[in-house]
Amino acid sequence: MPETARFLVVLDADSTLIRNEVIELLADEAGRGAEVAAATEAAMRGEVDFATSLRSRVAALAGVPVEAFARAIARIEPTPGVRELIEAVHARGGLVGVVSGGFHEVLDTVAPDLGVDVWRANRLVAADGVLTGEVDGPIVDATAKADTLRQWASEHGVPAHLTFAIGDGANDLRMMEVAGLGLAFNAKPAVRASADLVIGRVDLAEVIPLLPR
Repeated sequence: MPETARFLVVLDADSTLIRNEVIELLADEAGRGAEVAAATEAAMRGEVDFATSLRSRVAALAGVPVEAFARAIARIEPTPGVRELIEAVHARGGLVGVVSGGFHEVLDTVAPDLGVDVWRANRLVAADGVLTGEVDGPIVDATAKADTLRQWASEHGVPAHLTFAIGDGANDLRMMEVAGLGLAFNAKPAVRASADLVIGRVDLAEVIPLLPR
């Protein structure tokens, strides 16, 4: 990973970098997939506080065996165009980051496989081979996402106007606001209304023409 970069592209993970919502894949293991999916949708629309919602959804995972991570990873579908976008960013001297309200236990496999340079997510607590239904440490919420984008830009010498944030949910809005360009992708109405630009097709290669040459 380069110490400095010409520009920085930061993506959300669930429903942006990948087509899936990982917490829903894990909740399927507990037979609570539909319940958690409805709560996730409400959180992404901004109807409930993200951290509060995440804690309640993670509580539904109590008792799920840690082997479920491998099964979830096997079901993940990268978003169309994601590899092309990451290759284009690297070819032009840029850096790719992912900051997620999801989980390191899955992103630690998926992110490097796709060529992502840096990533940050939540961690789940496990004991005796099963999830306890708790999040380990502070939750990666909207504020944390914005702070992480700023931190990565500072660490790699990228000016604010050469940062890009790509997301779909309400918890992506703050990082989209602080970025030089905030892009709504596969996004909820509130996000589409607030973004600098809306990517209409679910194809991350659509972002490539916006990158510095």
